[in-house]
Amino acid sequence: METKEQIIERSRKYAQENRFQLNPKKEIVDSIALGLMRNREKHGQLYCPCRKVTGDVTEDAKKICPCFWHRQELEKDGHCLCYLFTSK
Repeated sequence: METKEQIIERSRKYAQENRFQLNPKKEIVDSIALGLMRNREKHGQLYCPCRKVTGDVTEDAKKICPCFWHRQELEKDGHCLCYLFTSK
């Protein structure tokens, strides 16, 4: 299982590869990573902490971080819903 630091580093690399960035506020990133870990412990997946897990496996698959909607949110708002990723 990934540690908090591994989740953060994987997310940082993903952001860099996709031309956006990890939120520069460390406390926000730490909080989101801990939320991801809690969801993994509770639900078995790294579901975004800003999304409600319903128990519908097909629907909830879209909520695994990085979620299905993060690119649209970045383009529209400059950040994803949970603020893990932000535009440069």
